[in-house]
Amino acid sequence: MFYTFLRENKIAAAVMVFLRLYLGYQWITSGWDKVTGGFDASGYLQGAVQKATGEHPAVQGWWASFLEGFAIPNVGLFNVLVPWGEVLVGIALILGLFTTFAGLMGIVMNFAFMFSGTTSTNPQMVLITFFILVAGSNAGKFGLDYYVIPYIKKAFGKKDNQPLLVNK
Repeated sequence: MFYTFLRENKIAAAVMVFLRLYLGYQWITSGWDKVTGGFDASGYLQGAVQKATGEHPAVQGWWASFLEGFAIPNVGLFNVLVPWGEVLVGIALILGLFTTFAGLMGIVMNFAFMFSGTTSTNPQMVLITFFILVAGSNAGKFGLDYYVIPYIKKAFGKKDNQPLLVNK
């Protein structure tokens, strides 16, 4: 019942606007500070690896291995992806454009930050994003998705009530 409410109700769609705006603002301000402030993830990544040791590690070993084996050697890539990813997720959520995809990318970043031992507002953002993801297309009903998604469905020959990723 709650699932149906989130996915189909206009009141839920209106609530999603406020959740989107809040999350979008959080992402865009965090990302813009990094874009304009000369962001360098190397210290953060090294610190996360150090948190994987001791009696009660804040970072799990498998994640520290990923950071050491992939993220740190490619820190230049992460120095671009993280700030611009945050800005783009923020813009998309504020505009209601590809809302569920933006929410998915945002929640992936939230989990990456939490896996790296940073709590901050990440759990709160995950919880809010969860509602946006469950709401699906209803989360972008009062946004650009209202215009863009039907256009994309038409371009790919899908009917209005048919999801984009279903092969029929």
